[in-house]
Amino acid sequence: MSRRFDIQYVFDFIPKLLAYLNITLLIVGSSIVLGLLIGLIVALPRLYNIPVLKRLSQLYVSFFRGTPILIQLFLVYYGLPEVLGWIHIDVSRLAVLYFVIATYALNSGAFISEMIRASVAAVDRGQIEAAHSIGMSGYQTFTRVIAPQALGISIPLFGNLVIGNLKDTSLAFTLGVMEMTGRSQTLGTATQHFIETYIALSLIYFVISFGLEKGFQWLERYMNRFDGHRSEKAVRAIWRRPLRAVPLLGKGGKNG
Repeated sequence: MSRRFDIQYVFDFIPKLLAYLNITLLIVGSSIVLGLLIGLIVALPRLYNIPVLKRLSQLYVSFFRGTPILIQLFLVYYGLPEVLGWIHIDVSRLAVLYFVIATYALNSGAFISEMIRASVAAVDRGQIEAAHSIGMSGYQTFTRVIAPQALGISIPLFGNLVIGNLKDTSLAFTLGVMEMTGRSQTLGTATQHFIETYIALSLIYFVISFGLEKGFQWLERYMNRFDGHRSEKAVRAIWRRPLRAVPLLGKGGKNG
């Protein structure tokens, strides 16, 4: 049974929990970086409408978006060694942390792929046509017109994903990873001051999440500072090439 509440324990527990913050941030950072790579790979078949790969990517996204992260943790931890064992790859000796990072990366990849697809689709089609009309190639149109705007559109979604991942790392202790939540369990058991432990833990999560939220809000404002419907003239400015070097299309078109 828990002992009487003592606020002093909250202040005592905070530095003890912060000592394990590096593990929590390692899980979040690694999973987001890997998730960005996975998300881009998964999004491409849907952006370019590649028939078979498109269906496979849809199945992958639907599974990881439609199942709880806790179940995914157990499936990866217990199932991945079995699957890889069929091709004689032994991962049974890997640290649990690697399985946790792999799970969060796969989960993040599903959400990031949808974020990429939706952000690209949200870019005004007229701007793409304007870019083509002044002679931009598909690659130039994507990198100089579509990508910058899609990035600005995706920042709020990406911020929510990062904050969500931060909070979801609290489930890693179910596999024995000693991060902040796992440490809070041991502190609570050792001292019988569970409520103080969870107050300290919630304060840490709140402060980090609040800081991330404000940081992403600032980044969103910065990226969208020139937001608006861009005309052909604005697209030219993005391209940053002299107008005389751009071949204009149409009858009688000349280099300006």
